[in-house]
Amino acid sequence: MRLPNEEDTARLLAIGESRGFSSMLGSIDCMHWSSKNCPNAWHGTYRGHKKEPTIILEAVTSKDLWIWLSFFGMLGSHNDINVLHISPIFARLAEGEGPQVTFSINENDYPMGSYLADGIYPSWAIFVKTIPEPQGNKKKYFAKIQEACRKDVERAFGVLQSRFALVRGPASLWDEDSLADIMRAYIIMHNMIVEYERDKYTDEYDCNYDDTGDKVTVSHNHPPELDAFIQNYKNIMNKETHTQLQADLIEHLWNHHSDY
Repeated sequence: MRLPNEEDTARLLAIGESRGFSSMLGSIDCMHWSSKNCPNAWHGTYRGHKKEPTIILEAVTSKDLWIWLSFFGMLGSHNDINVLHISPIFARLAEGEGPQVTFSINENDYPMGSYLADGIYPSWAIFVKTIPEPQGNKKKYFAKIQEACRKDVERAFGVLQSRFALVRGPASLWDEDSLADIMRAYIIMHNMIVEYERDKYTDEYDCNYDDTGDKVTVSHNHPPELDAFIQNYKNIMNKETHTQLQADLIEHLWNHHSDY
């Protein structure tokens, strides 16, 4: 599965901007694939809130249902935060791989793109989360739009399960490597369909890719030195940046996209 190139990243940003999220590269969430033949002795480690043994798929998806990052194999007893901390998805960003995006909102500059997430995710600079019990029209509008756009990843999971019945029901196999190969193959085929039918998905959006300017680059450099790697991680997990970005997006959405 390939990372977004310059054209892909420009498209993702253009779709995000058309919806009021200038920095948006996708939505992130987890899906549980249940296992019918998990050994009884292992049920405790594979069973979480789903009340049955499952294996977790973490994915980042776009509005057009393109799954451009995924991580499969965590035990079902884990929650989304546990998966996030072990997932290689954001470790790759800290290593300088993937979309390198800079942008400005309300005269504040940000050095990386963002991902819509639900409330369980930490308040990191890369996550845009909803506001629980929002007060005032601006925050209510922001919460409404964020929650609607974040459903992209849930729709992608639903389409994946609809297209491939094996993923919709409990897995009969138990070999984890085989299950990972099956999931990877289904995601690749799903993406092939999405890319083939992309014009049908995107015709309804006014996405001018040229508006993204020079802020889009994709890095394939060698891994950074340890100090740079640590600093990248600190930038990713910066809570102050998360708070500032949310405030700027609230104003941006209200001023440029509100119907009120």
